[in-house]
Amino acid sequence: MSARILIVDDVASNRIVQQARLSAAFYEATLAQDGATCLAMVQDHRPDLILLDLELPDISGLEVLQRLRRDPVCGDIPVIALTATGTAAERLAAFAAGADDVMEQPANERVLLARLRNLLRLKAESDFPAPDALAMAGLAEASAVFEPQATIALVTPQHQTGETLREALAGRLRDRLVVLSRGEALAEIARRAGRDPLPEVYVLQDDGRNPSATLRLLSELKSHQATRHAAVCVVGPAGAGDEAAMAFDLGADDAMGPGVSAEELVLRTRGLLRRKRHSDRQRARMQDGLRLAMRDPLTGLYNRRFAAPQLTAVAERARAEGAPFAVMVMDLDRFKQVNDLYGHAAGDQVLIEVARRLSANLRDTDVLARIGGEEFLAILPRTGMPMARTVAERLCQAMDDEPIRIDSGEALRVTVSIGVAVAGTAGPDSFGIEGLVEQADLALLESKGAGRNQVTYRLSAA
Repeated sequence: MSARILIVDDVASNRIVQQARLSAAFYEATLAQDGATCLAMVQDHRPDLILLDLELPDISGLEVLQRLRRDPVCGDIPVIALTATGTAAERLAAFAAGADDVMEQPANERVLLARLRNLLRLKAESDFPAPDALAMAGLAEASAVFEPQATIALVTPQHQTGETLREALAGRLRDRLVVLSRGEALAEIARRAGRDPLPEVYVLQDDGRNPSATLRLLSELKSHQATRHAAVCVVGPAGAGDEAAMAFDLGADDAMGPGVSAEELVLRTRGLLRRKRHSDRQRARMQDGLRLAMRDPLTGLYNRRFAAPQLTAVAERARAEGAPFAVMVMDLDRFKQVNDLYGHAAGDQVLIEVARRLSANLRDTDVLARIGGEEFLAILPRTGMPMARTVAERLCQAMDDEPIRIDSGEALRVTVSIGVAVAGTAGPDSFGIEGLVEQADLALLESKGAGRNQVTYRLSAA
């Protein structure tokens, strides 16, 4: 589905021209002739982006911006403010009110469309999980009471130019400002990536001598794993005209021409940092959600939901390769007595240590999951009966060798019973997953019935 763009302008011809441009670029354009209509349409039909004329007949564009930003329903919608005058005071007021960009009318069509693509992409990257869904679940992002100091890199072809820029910004930004050459910026990435934090914002200052070098550095920063989520803005000739359009398409978070004032650069840099940290929090929340969907929160092992498709994948690879694989179902012996005698907190400590010992005695290619209270499942690819026997006996021994010490000081002897089923030795029919797990379960029951702390084997599910 194409993005929905709301055009807010009191001049009919301006609305029609913008609508034609956006329709030709395959956007769905809707129109509003004043501020009140804009605010109502945003509530009824949430657009993906708003083109907002600052001169409106009923409510000023600045007030519309402020109302949008205060509204939790639409506060994150990107807004490009359009101005006929383009005075410095009006631009600063628009950025202070929450505009994502300010462009003079009539806007350069190529730059406008590139900026639309850029802002829509940035919004899409920060919108997962959907904010509405998070709010309904009670997981909406809380307002940040305090944001830590950021590091902002000023990357310039000439060091003295960078120092001049740093001095102009130092009294207006509370963040740490560092001046780097282009070579130093890339060297920092190679030296510190994966260890020390890198700058959160890169300001690439272009002096007009080699705009293509500035754009190449932008592309390098946005393609490198360590800096692809950093906010990058281009300042100077490479941030104006056709070069600005190219910068946006290369992934720049902002671009501005050589005449930008220090006050405007400060406001735009603050906005970049705010959006970057919002995206970081959204990404972290998504990663936490994926981890919880796959992992048992107590032991950190995979859970039953994740283990099922992994077992299917291992079976399919085994069938394609003609190789065997093994399934082990493991159950702690008399675990209920641990909970009854020492409490559930002690039981949790035992489960955590059991998970650690099992993991330490399996290969990285094996899959280990907690599939019940004290029940575990191990999937061993490319494993026949001799290797499965060796592994299972090693797991039993790892439990029996040393007691598990709990916080109370007690040393508990914990043993495990294991049922093993190996598939792949009796032809294609031996790869039935449900039958294989059933055989491992039956083997586990035999281990329990035979006195516990032992292993029972089944050659195949066929």
